[in-house]
Amino acid sequence: MGNLVVHFEIHASEPQRLIDFYTELLGWRFTQFGDVPYWTIDTGEGAIGNVTGTAGHGINGGLLERRGPKPEVGAPVMGCNVVVGVDHVDPLLRRGVELGGTEALAAADMPGVGRIGYLLDPDNNVFGLISAVMSDGTTGMGGGQ
Repeated sequence: MGNLVVHFEIHASEPQRLIDFYTELLGWRFTQFGDVPYWTIDTGEGAIGNVTGTAGHGINGGLLERRGPKPEVGAPVMGCNVVVGVDHVDPLLRRGVELGGTEALAAADMPGVGRIGYLLDPDNNVFGLISAVMSDGTTGMGGGQ
């Protein structure tokens, strides 16, 4: 068996601003972990609950205070980025911009895959949105499964 990714973390200069952004955009739920400046992220039903849990369709994460300056717009990615599976990419890209994010890469169809686009959150963390449904309504990978 491979080693599954079971957790992700988002760094935030202003934690509450990103909590509000991701709650509104993706419906994620945040819970502060005790008195420390760390919040668990519940991404929804089907996410793995912990490292010994049963694999689901996604993972949960955490949000913590950034320990340095936020990335500049256009800076290269330092580390990993998260790609979130959604029903439809375009409306969420638009909503992300309305909520204070910045379009990093416009939505585009990837034949055989689906539709994908990238945003910068209000702290300039890059993340992707992907859907199996392409702009013409056809389905890329995972269709019918």
